[in-house]
Amino acid sequence: MRVKHAVAFSLVALAILLPMRARAQAAMLMAEPFGLFGFMNPTGHDAVYFGRICAETPVKLRRCAPGEVGAVITRYQGIANYDWIAMPLLPYLYAVENASDVPAHADKETVNGLRDRYHDARLQILGKDVPRGGDVKRGWSQFVGVSYERRIYAFRFATTEAQDDALIAQMNAGPNRSRFNLLVRNCADFTGGLMNGYFPGTFRRSILPDGGITTPRQISYKLVRYARKHPETQLALFTIPQVPGFRRHSRRNKSIALSFITNGLVIPIAFLNPYVAGGIAADYLLFGRFPLPLKKAQTLTPMNLAPMTFPDENPTAKAKPESPSGGDKE
Repeated sequence: MRVKHAVAFSLVALAILLPMRARAQAAMLMAEPFGLFGFMNPTGHDAVYFGRICAETPVKLRRCAPGEVGAVITRYQGIANYDWIAMPLLPYLYAVENASDVPAHADKETVNGLRDRYHDARLQILGKDVPRGGDVKRGWSQFVGVSYERRIYAFRFATTEAQDDALIAQMNAGPNRSRFNLLVRNCADFTGGLMNGYFPGTFRRSILPDGGITTPRQISYKLVRYARKHPETQLALFTIPQVPGFRRHSRRNKSIALSFITNGLVIPIAFLNPYVAGGIAADYLLFGRFPLPLKKAQTLTPMNLAPMTFPDENPTAKAKPESPSGGDKE
């Protein structure tokens, strides 16, 4: 009788735990800033990865088939007047379709070659008028091989199949016409809008911090803060390192107020209006620090993205921790 009770208890516990494990199917991606634009506006970029949602085309979604690893959805500017683009995870990160093809070190010629081959094979549907893009004028290259240009932090969270299906229907049925505005409808605003479908009312715009401008760090902080009160979110933090060789190491994500301070722009503002400069400093000190546990992030590699993509199938998978110098310096 005791054995029967023990077996019954184990089966019930397993039935409870398995659905919980299977729900961890998405991640918010906070990409670090890089290059000249990243120096002038060091807030970075936001996107959302979904393990159950795949890209039938860059502008049409579907449920993933068995074995597929999902897609990244994000807002970009200047892509044939589309408001959002969906990309398979590996091409988004590394411009390849097989993890074994990711180079350990990649120079400019290698990265451009990988990007061009993927574009010619998969992105012609966007049209010939979409520019390749560069540091000044943005184009399709900004969402092919992202990890050659910057480090990415992934905040994995739980979703349900019903939520993912609802998002697919909503995105496919709605207008996909560019609404980008750097101040009020940027990539972080888009990410917050997507995630409000999973966590209603969590990612609302506010006057402070950052003068009402939404930033990737702000969205990440709100998700972390929500997860502290809601353990069913199953939040886990990973880092996807920048592939060396193509660019200098990307910079850490900052708030708007902190970027004014660290770039020295607050000094001429102080000469023109010391009250405004004081307001920027107060905005950062009182509201805009957004502490994140980035030093605790586990490192993923091209050959081991499973802790983020298939967490339910890899319960014992452990990623290598970052070195002490690789995390957030706050």
